[in-house]
This record gives sequence, C-alpha cells and structure tokens, in this order.
Amino acid sequence: MELLPTANFLQILAVVTLVDFAGSEVFTSLSDLQKVLLTEKDIALEIKSHIEMEEERLKRLKKVAEDYERHSQEALSDIEKHLGNPVNAYLLVKRFTIDWERIVDGLVKANSTDLIARLHNRGSEFPVQEDFEGAATALLRLQDTYNLPTAQIAKGELQGVKNSPEMTAEDCFELGRTAYNAGDYYHCILWMEEALNTLDTEVNKTADRALTIDYLAYSLYRQGNIRHAYLLTQDLLKIDPNHPRAVNNLRYYEKLLETADQEKKRGEEEDLPEIQNQRLLDDYRKGQEFKQYEALCRGEDIIPDPNKHKLKCRYTHNNRPNLLLRPLKEEEAFLDPRILFYHNMLSDFEIETIKRLAAPKLAVSGVFHKHGRVQYRTSKSAWLKEDEDAVIKRVNQRIKDVTQLDMTMAEDLQVANYGIGGHYEPHFDFARKDESSAFDTRVGNRIATLLNYMSDVTAGGATVFIPIGVKVFPKKGSAVFWHNLYRSGEGDFRTRHAACPVLVGQKWVSNKWIHERGNELVRTCGLSPYE
Repeated sequence: MELLPTANFLQILAVVTLVDFAGSEVFTSLSDLQKVLLTEKDIALEIKSHIEMEEERLKRLKKVAEDYERHSQEALSDIEKHLGNPVNAYLLVKRFTIDWERIVDGLVKANSTDLIARLHNRGSEFPVQEDFEGAATALLRLQDTYNLPTAQIAKGELQGVKNSPEMTAEDCFELGRTAYNAGDYYHCILWMEEALNTLDTEVNKTADRALTIDYLAYSLYRQGNIRHAYLLTQDLLKIDPNHPRAVNNLRYYEKLLETADQEKKRGEEEDLPEIQNQRLLDDYRKGQEFKQYEALCRGEDIIPDPNKHKLKCRYTHNNRPNLLLRPLKEEEAFLDPRILFYHNMLSDFEIETIKRLAAPKLAVSGVFHKHGRVQYRTSKSAWLKEDEDAVIKRVNQRIKDVTQLDMTMAEDLQVANYGIGGHYEPHFDFARKDESSAFDTRVGNRIATLLNYMSDVTAGGATVFIPIGVKVFPKKGSAVFWHNLYRSGEGDFRTRHAACPVLVGQKWVSNKWIHERGNELVRTCGLSPYE
C-alpha cells in the first residue's frame, strides 16, 4: 500500500517560484497580468490535484487504521482462541513485518515524520523478519504433519475448526515466497498455485500475477516439470513481454526440452503430464520412524496393542496421607513399558499459579549445535524452584506421592509453552552412555518423567511414543508418567517419544525429571537387565 507524498506540495511552490515574467513590473503590462491570471488558474488546478492526492493518501491511511482497529477488537475478545489458530498467528506476524514495511515506506514518502517517530516508539514490541519466517515455517509444518489441503488452510479451516479470515492472494504469495527463499520448492508450488487461484476471485487484486507466475514457473522447473515451466513462462511474457528473466528462462527451457527430445513444447493443456511435486525430505524424515511419528500425530493406529483389553482404570492413593482423601484417577495407557495417565493431577488454581510464575521467565527453548538452534524443538520454557511458591512445593510433593520415587535429585519443575506449530520431534528423556557427558554420576540418569498438561488443546499437540504406537492427548489438569530406565539402569528405548505440533490452540505443560540417585532402594534391580 503506497501512501502519496505531501512533498508534492513543495513541488507546486517550486513551480510558482520559477515563473519568469522577464524581469518586468507586472502591474504595468496588461499582457503580463493576463499571464498572471493564467498562472493563477494553473496553480488552483495544481493545488486541487495535490489536495485530491492527499485525500486519497489519508483515505488509505484511514483504512489501515480501521483495519487494525477492527482486527484488534475481534482478537482481543478472545485472545487465546484467536491466536490459537495458526493462520491468525501467521497473518498477525505478517501484518507487523511484510505489510508494516509498506505502510512505513508510504509514510516516509509522505514526510510524516512525527507519526513515524510515534510508531517507532512501539517498535520493540513488533515481530521481526525472523518471526515471520518462523510463523510461515510453522504453518507449513502443520500442513505436512496433518496432511492439510492448501485450499483448506487458505480458507482458515483446520480439521473442522474455522476461526480466521480467508487468506488473500498476497498472504498466500508471501507464504510461498518464504518457502522459495528456503529452497523449499514443494511448498512454493502449492502456495503460488493457491495465490493464483485466489487472485482469480479477488475484485481488488492483492498480488502481482506476473511475479507470482515467475516464482511458480521456476519452482516447477526445479521440481522437474519443464513443460509446465515453459508454458507458464510463455504466459508471463504475454503479461510482460520485456521481462528479462522470463526471456532467458524461456530459451533455457526450450534447450532442455530439445535435449529431452520432447515432441511437443507447446501442447494443449490436456496433453501435459501431471505436475510432479515431491516433498523434499532429509534421510531421517524419509525414514520409518518419522513417518510413524507423523501418523501418530494424526491419530492413526499404526501398531496394534495386544494387551489393550487388559488396560484398567482405578482410584489410587499409594497409602500416602496427602492422597487418601483425594485419590487420583489413574488410567493405564500401556502395560510394558508401563505408561500411566492421571486425570486430576493439578487444580485450575495450581495451573494458573504455575503459569503466572513462569511467564516472566519464559525463554526460547531448543537443542543447540555448533550452527545454532535446531528446529526439531520449538517452545519457550522456564524453571521453577520449590521455594518460589507454596504451590510448587505442593505439586512436587504430589508428584512424589504419585510416583513413589525419591525427589532429592529431581530437577526443578520445567514449564513449557508451545506456540504456533510448537513441537518436539522424537527423542529420549534419558542420556545414552555413549554420549559425551551423558549424566552426572552424583545424580544419575533420568529414571522417570512426569508430564503435566496445563491446557486443553483444540487440535494436535499429542504426546506420542513411536516404538509402541501410544498417543496421549492433552487434557487440562491431567498428567502422564513413565519410567525411562529399566530397573537395571539401562535405558528403555521403547520410551522414545515426541510432542506433536500444536494445530489449534495453545499448549502449556510442566514436567518433572526424576534422577536415579536416592532411588536405589526404592526401585531395586530385577532378575534381568531388561525388567
């Protein structure tokens, strides 16, 4: 959106100043006075033209203000519901990055320095380009994990949940361009095609058709669709015959088609082969484990549980005084390894207290390597010590009562908040012996994990155990518990698990990692290493 500059008025004044009446005294010559009258008429026209441009600029600026005001009113009526939709979150970040740059550029041209200064004072609160790329990548991740059709996402429909406006052609274009810049031609094709489809239905066009075709044609070529790229480039040259890149690309595609001994370079549309567009995956994501992980996240039953009929539910108190009057509802999710689900682990008051204490401390969590933070874990986390609040002490005591494990060497309570597409790909909670600095022998390895769910998640966000095909869906106030080690201290590789991407909603969790030291006599060795 370009805002027309008020600097044009200065140009008008310059024109008036440069009017030359040959150095004569104007009042002594009627012919010169006639020129003045004509000049006056021209000045009036110039000023009126400038006023019209200013009114149009202010009209556009007023529309921006109205759009921002309307959106904020709608969003603030239910913030969690609004931001829980990843399309809304993506559009919000885009509004304050891609769109905002255009608005500020227009204000600069209009010489609106005072307004720019006031807006820049709020700049520290704005998302940055990296945030936009992260939001876009998260949306693409959700599309892949949950097999979401592109058109469905563009309409704001996610597994039957609709809580966002339909995306414009420009919204789709920017998502496709982000994929393109990352070398992800698979998603670029999907979203540039959607941008063109949306553009066809728009009265007020929001995207540049030629630029969209340019990106799409090259991405099709990179995915091996040379004939499609060739024909699209021809379409591009019809729109812009002098497009320099299109002219060169067309020649290049012609040579490739000739080399491939193509009989037709300009065939009818029905003669074209189907577009080939394979998702580019690294070796790990091509593997069986990652496929199973994504299938479990979608709720698919990939591994039948032969003992499913033996699973039981019960009230449990473990003869602990704190639980006798308020026993927990325990449900067996799996027998071997034993995975237990507790339905009433935390109260709403305890959850809100934990979130309130953690909120100021939340920092981006992730796993790091020498090139920076990796992308297989995306969340923010904080650590809460027991002495920070009576609620933390009470929750830690309850975890001790439920697990019947010694908490002396347990880690502080970790709180995590998963945002747009927040996830943690398959991993172990215990350290392997072949790892450098696997674990401190003074505290031992992580013998067990208890994970509290502190929010309901509308869609997605399950905890899945890939080797055994178990999936646990978040339920506010509930918890899941399992042992990471066999009784011998050997790691139980069947507990490899993952946090699925959050599709709709926010996910708050807190977890307690309990270590071996202090539990030697609580959970004694069995008769075999794998008991």
